[in-house]
Amino acid sequence: MNPEIMTISQVAKYLQISEMTTYKLVQDGKMPGFKIGRHWRVKKDDLDIYIEKLKNGERI
Repeated sequence: MNPEIMTISQVAKYLQISEMTTYKLVQDGKMPGFKIGRHWRVKKDDLDIYIEKLKNGERI
């Protein structure tokens, strides 16, 4: 099951990168994300669009 809203940990596991790298990408605005309280979340649809942009060679 793929949730529509993912935690930093779930995104990191999905992309096979560290949680710290994921957190930094989201915090710096390079990867789409939003905060709920103190916790970052990433919408799966936004993540898929981000991945497609990277695949097409776009600099983000």
